Parts: sequence; structure tokens; C-alpha cells
Amino acid sequence: MNKAFFTLHAGLPREGPGDRASLDWALGLAGVRTDARILDAGCGPGGDIAGLLAHAPEGRVVALEAHAPFIDQVQARFAGDPRVEARVGDMAAPGGPFDLIWCAGALYFLGITEGLTAWRGALAAGGAVVFSELVWLTDKRDPTLDAAWKAEYPAIAGIDTLKERITRAGYETLGVRVLPDEAWEAYFGPVEARVRSLRPGADAELAAVLDDAEAEIASWRAHRREVGYGLAVARPI
Repeated sequence: MNKAFFTLHAGLPREGPGDRASLDWALGLAGVRTDARILDAGCGPGGDIAGLLAHAPEGRVVALEAHAPFIDQVQARFAGDPRVEARVGDMAAPGGPFDLIWCAGALYFLGITEGLTAWRGALAAGGAVVFSELVWLTDKRDPTLDAAWKAEYPAIAGIDTLKERITRAGYETLGVRVLPDEAWEAYFGPVEARVRSLRPGADAELAAVLDDAEAEIASWRAHRREVGYGLAVARPI
């Protein structure tokens, strides 16, 4: 990703759609204990850590992210909280063991089946994985939308295929929930504000990134019933 992209995303509260109600549903389904050891894989700036800690107030969260400035944000947000360990690292080899691996919108970097397979050894007995993944919500889609997303993310598929990929990794699917509109607006609202603040005086490279962000937001708002995020809860069999 280029410098202009990170200029846009610097300081944002989260790096993708997410909402507390969906997190609460998922962690309840996973049966997370109050003393759970949790990995936030691909944590971004740490937008979900407070929610994770609310479910495991006596536990700990390891926030793992490849982009060092995001880890700086996490450390600033949770400075003085001994329950949070934030470090730069590779989520394909996270260490462990963990009672829960939480991954908001980042598992696609590894591949669903591939990532879940790699994480089996990082899970404690009875542990679970919760992750969100971009999915088609209908077979009847706008052709332009279909082509654009397939070009951007060729592995995009429907919820049934998502479940099949989980099964191929040797996991059972405990549940899948489509993130609500509020989860997307929690991400896009700050992005829009950031675009407005950066637009004056933006050079050509940054202006192109701002244009892409606005186009992505407009596309989702126009086609929100065709594409979304599925939040999946899975446990090794």
C-alpha cells in the first residue's frame, strides 16, 4: 500500500466495518470466559479491543498487526492497561495458545481455509475463531459491482461458500451473522471526515486515493443489499 493510502487512514478509529452488538453476539456464541487469552489478529488501530476486554475483563488481549503505526495507535489508546500487549508481527504465526482468535476483515490476507488451518496450533483446547469476511448477499447483483469486486478480491463468494471453506479447514461453523449497516457507517463516517480534511491541497496521488475512498463508500451505499460482511464463529472439530 502506498504512502497516500496510509495518509488517509492515519488516525482512524477502525480499519473496517464493525459494531459492538455483533461482537457481543459472536463472543457470546463462542462462550468466551472472563479470563480468556485473546488474539486480535490484524488489529489495525485497535477498534475492537475495548469490546474484547469487556468480555474478558480478567484476561488479556494480544494485538498483532504488520503496520507499525497502527500498533503505535493501539499502545497510545491502551497505555497503562496491562491486559493489552500490542506488537508488530505476522498473523500467520501468532504464537499462543489463545482461547479466542478475533480477526476483523483481515483473514482474507491468508485465505479463509489456509488461515484457519494455520491457526489450529495457536488455539487452546476448546478455543474458537471469530472473523469477518466480505461476502455476496444475493445472486442477483449489479454487473458493474460484480466485476469491480471480483477484480479487487477474486475470492469473494456467498455465505454458503464461506461455510464450506471453514469446513475444509476442519472447523465447525457455530454461526454466521451479516454485519448491519451501522457497522459500515462506523467505519465510513470517520473516513469521510478524513477525506474532507485532506482534500484541500491534496497532490495527485493523494487525490486519487481520496477519490477511490469516496467511490467505495458510494458503491456500498448504493448496493448494500448485494454485498456485505459475514461475521463467522468457528471452532476446530
